[in-house]
Amino acid sequence: MPRPGPIAPDPDSLERLRALVASTVELACAQGASAAEAAASCNAGLSVNVRMGEVETIEHTRDKGLGVTVYLDGRKGSASTSDFRESALRDTVRAACNIASHGAADPCAGLADAARMAREPADLDLYHPRVLSPEQAIEIATRAENAARDADSRITNSEGASVSYQDGIYVYGNSHGFNGGYPSSRHSLSCAVIAGTGGSMQRDYWYSVARCADALDSPEDLGRRAAQRTVARLDARKLSTRETPVVYVADAARGLFQHFVSAVRGASQYRKASFLLDHAGKPVFPAFMRIHEQPHLPAALGSAAFDSEGVATVARDLVSAGVLQGYVLDSYAARRLGLQSTGNAGGVHNLTVESNAGTLDELLAEMGEGLLITELMGFGINGVTGDYSRGASGFWVENGTIAYPVEEITVAGNLRDMFMAIRRVGSDVDARGNIRCGSVLIERMTVAGN
Repeated sequence: MPRPGPIAPDPDSLERLRALVASTVELACAQGASAAEAAASCNAGLSVNVRMGEVETIEHTRDKGLGVTVYLDGRKGSASTSDFRESALRDTVRAACNIASHGAADPCAGLADAARMAREPADLDLYHPRVLSPEQAIEIATRAENAARDADSRITNSEGASVSYQDGIYVYGNSHGFNGGYPSSRHSLSCAVIAGTGGSMQRDYWYSVARCADALDSPEDLGRRAAQRTVARLDARKLSTRETPVVYVADAARGLFQHFVSAVRGASQYRKASFLLDHAGKPVFPAFMRIHEQPHLPAALGSAAFDSEGVATVARDLVSAGVLQGYVLDSYAARRLGLQSTGNAGGVHNLTVESNAGTLDELLAEMGEGLLITELMGFGINGVTGDYSRGASGFWVENGTIAYPVEEITVAGNLRDMFMAIRRVGSDVDARGNIRCGSVLIERMTVAGN
C-alpha cells in the first residue's frame, strides 16, 4: 500500500507556496484592490483505525487550498480555490473583488498594521516528518488496542485504536510586503475500550498528540491507560444534590479556560456579549493566578511566530496577580475597541495557567471530600451571563482518596464566581492543545443528582 510522502521535505516546497501567495497578492492589487492578503496551505496525511484486531479504515489525505481577501476603500471581499493554475487564481481574485464591490464600507476593515508584521519569524521546530507505511500504522494501533484489551478481564469490547499523522505547509502574505510560512507536523495515537456486560457497561479512552512522533506515549502505555480509566468507571453511582468542593482533572479544566478566553475575545467585547465585559484592569481570578501566552515554545502544539494576519506573536501576561491585563484581539476587533492587535488572529498560542500546587493526588488530599470531575457533557454555557451547567461524571472523594465512581450528575455555577473560587492549580499540566493547565480545585459548586 503506497503512501504519499512528507510534502515539505525541502525549502523548495515552501518557496513555491510563498511565490504563489505573492503572485496572488500582486494580481489583487493589479485588479484595483487598495490592499490584499492571501493564505495558502498544502497538507498530506495518513489515518488508520483498528478495531477488535481487524483493520477498519485506512485513509490517505492530500489537499491544498488558497484564500484571498481584498479591500476596496473599506469594503471587503473574500474567495478561495483549490486550483493553483494562474487562470484559476485570476478568477478567484476577480470573484473577491466583485464581492467587495457590492459590500458596505467598514472603517475598521483592512490589513493589520504594517509595523506589527513579523519581519524575522523564528524557526519554532514545528516540523517532524515521519515516514510511516499503512502496515506500520496498523501495527502500532494493534499494539495499543491489544494492550488495552489484555489489561483487565473486565474489558469486553473495543471502539478501536487510531494512528494518524499530518504534514503541512502554511504561508500567509499581504500587500504590506509580508510573506511568511512554515512547515508543520502533527502525530496522534488514541484508543477507546468498553468494560462490563449488559446494563453495567462503561467506556473511556486516552489519546496522545505531538508535533514529533517520538514524543507520543508508547502504544502499550496508552492502551493500558485507556483500560484503567474504563475499568475505574464500573459500578458508578449517582449523587444526591449538594454543594461541594470540586476538582477538575487537567484535560477537563482546559474547558474552564476556554470559556475565559471566549469571554475576553475581542468580538465578545465589542458585541457586548461577555460576562467579563470591560473587565480589563479588574480582578477576575484569585491573586495567586497568572495566565500567560508562550507562543515561541519549541515544538509545542500552539506555537506560532505570527498569527493569521502576519502579526508577530509575543509572550505576554493575559492575567497577572488575578487581574485581567487585556483582551485577545485580532486587528479588526482591536480597531473596534480602539486598541492594538495582540497577535491573536486565529486564537491563543500556548496559553499557560501557572501552577501553585502539586500533583492531582495532592489536590485530592487537600480537598478531603468532594467531587473529582473527569468528563463533561453538554454545552450549558451562557457567554453573556456566565451561567454554567454541564453534565458530568467522575469520582466521589472521601478522606482525600477516590471512594467510588459517579455518573449522571450536573455541575452548576457562574463562571465569574467559579474563577474567583479557584484555590489550587496542579502541576499535572496537560499540554495537548493551545491551553496548557493542570488540575483545578474549586472551593464550592452545586452538584445536582438524585
